[in-house]
Amino acid sequence: MTQSTTHNTQSVSSFEPAADPREAGWKGRVALLLTGQVFSLLGSSIVQYALWWWIALEWKSGWSMLFATIFGVLPQGIVSIFGGPMADRYRRKPLIMLPDLIIAAVTILLSLSFAYGWAGLPMLFVVLLIRSSGGGVQMPAVQSFIPDITPAGKLLRVNSIFGMINSANMIVAPALAAVLINVMPLWSILLIDVTTAVIGVGFVALIRVPKKTVAKSDDEADVINTAEVVGDDVTATHPIIAGIRRTVADLKAGFTYTMRHPHLKGVVLGDGMTCLMSVAPLNLTLLLMTREYEGIDLNLGFINLTTASDKLAANELSLTIGMLLGGAFMSTIGVKIIRNNMRVIAFAIAAVGIAVVGLGLAPDLLSYLIINALCGVASAICVGPMRTVMQSESDEAMVGRVFGIDTMLSTFGMPVGMLIFAPLADLIPIMWVFVAGGLLTLPVAWYVLTLSKK
Repeated sequence: MTQSTTHNTQSVSSFEPAADPREAGWKGRVALLLTGQVFSLLGSSIVQYALWWWIALEWKSGWSMLFATIFGVLPQGIVSIFGGPMADRYRRKPLIMLPDLIIAAVTILLSLSFAYGWAGLPMLFVVLLIRSSGGGVQMPAVQSFIPDITPAGKLLRVNSIFGMINSANMIVAPALAAVLINVMPLWSILLIDVTTAVIGVGFVALIRVPKKTVAKSDDEADVINTAEVVGDDVTATHPIIAGIRRTVADLKAGFTYTMRHPHLKGVVLGDGMTCLMSVAPLNLTLLLMTREYEGIDLNLGFINLTTASDKLAANELSLTIGMLLGGAFMSTIGVKIIRNNMRVIAFAIAAVGIAVVGLGLAPDLLSYLIINALCGVASAICVGPMRTVMQSESDEAMVGRVFGIDTMLSTFGMPVGMLIFAPLADLIPIMWVFVAGGLLTLPVAWYVLTLSKK
């Protein structure tokens, strides 16, 4: 009788779920990652702004700024197509550190070129391309690495804090770059990014990734087997051809996997379409400010907005403050009350669309700045749940590809939208461009909401 009882006890205990190894010490690991990202993002952003402003001040050419934007932004979207599969195939921690080190080495060469008078626009464009390409590898790796070191129940809080870091960086980096470019030569400003990159890599290197065993789902096994079969078929061919075919197979597998899951499809397509419809018009806010509020002063008591630069700074600051407030809400109250991330994403996308309409219809400058801050709040509320859905509902071996597809669609959504809305701003009153973009965002929110029920 005793032996039978013991046997039954062992049988029952064998079915108890294993403790999540990510629970032990997760706060320390997340703190190291986020601290490393603070340094890495800040240094990169300061140098990025400094380079753009140096080009604008030295060359005073619209074409030079156009190419600076192309080389500084688009490569990240292109490389992320391959960065996502890399985050699934290889160790994510080195993929976070290696781009920082490569960018630091290239930045040192550019710094020396400026110090000795060798630098020119072609070299600047090449460096901007390399820096942006590094982000295409690093960002999917960072987003995929977060669920490796964070318990599933804490993902929304960590993603919201990460969003706050990005928002704070949008305030601090331009301000520091504006001060530094007036008091330091550009070659020495470039070395700031080298220093912060080394510090950031040091923090990430200290993270000990917990070991875990995750059973593959049928969907994951299907897409991985497809990619592996293609890879096996090309092992006898030239390594370059084999690599290209394997990458194509990874991309196809990631796209098939994403579109097969309603929530992942809703988040990825919703993010891309929102960037196309709403984020693109938001990049015309500077034009809206200069056209609609020229000659209109606003006295807030503690500051008087009179010049164009004052109003442009207030425009950027109000949006970023709103994003900080939204991130703070999500990381404190939001994590306690949110039960359905997909519905939150849908309502937040709708709020962004309504806010964009409000920017076009604002009766005065004060109303505009308040609506702009509310737009920032809605954007921050949207970002955290989006990342959480992609991290928590993707199989471990596919999360990098999902983030790679999301980065690609969101990165290309903005310039494609600009190609549509920017010419319209010269043909019709710019306020109607904002109204059109905001209204076109509302069907996107409805689409995400319908997918949330599946």
